[in-house]
Amino acid sequence: MRDATTPATRQPGTPYLVVEGLKKHYGDGQARVQVLDGVTTTVRRGEICVMLGPSGSGKSTFLNLIGGLESADGGHISVGGCDLTALSPKQLGEYRRRELGFVFQFYNLVPDLTVRENIEVTAYLSDNPLPMDDLLASLGLWEQRDKFPRQVSGGQQQRCAIGRALVKNPGLLLCDEPTGALDYHTSKEILDLMERVNRDWGCTIVMVTHNAAIAGMATRVLRLRDGRIASDEANARPLHALDLEW
Repeated sequence: MRDATTPATRQPGTPYLVVEGLKKHYGDGQARVQVLDGVTTTVRRGEICVMLGPSGSGKSTFLNLIGGLESADGGHISVGGCDLTALSPKQLGEYRRRELGFVFQFYNLVPDLTVRENIEVTAYLSDNPLPMDDLLASLGLWEQRDKFPRQVSGGQQQRCAIGRALVKNPGLLLCDEPTGALDYHTSKEILDLMERVNRDWGCTIVMVTHNAAIAGMATRVLRLRDGRIASDEANARPLHALDLEW
């Protein structure tokens, strides 16, 4: 369950991530590539949004812009009422510290820190972190808490990476191919964990993936093609993660 001190503004169902006319290019002249070309969408608080599209369609760039890791050429991004395009670099750093958790395909754990210590590193960034012992138990990592990354499986390393992102108690969890390096069985376990994260802690999740089957568990499905939204659909009957097949 979410901590009782969770901000009252985190009400489920209200518009949370609002993107309008988002543009981004790389290169100049003949080497110029328009990666995002006027993307507009809204994700409501508490949704699991899965973004699909072929390589080069702009999915990861979209996540980087939402995460404040890159600046847009045009358009607006609002997260929880905060206009990212109006923030200074220092303010963007505060936004990432306060509001965001990141989960990547490759775990990027610190090899000389234990599972617990890898998660605790980001707990210190938050004014309202989740209880460490409760989180470790929820992640299924209690027995592995004092082990080093090399001593646990790939799925357990990804659970640790998710815990590192979650312990800050973020409103928005951005996931870039979180199951891309995992086998079928472990992928479903991680997706089930994310489903429980969404339910128990109320995180809004935006997940980029090449695996179209994962869209079955989403409440909103975005499809990108050539830097534009090809479709934006609500899923009235999302499947449980463990019921997905591919």
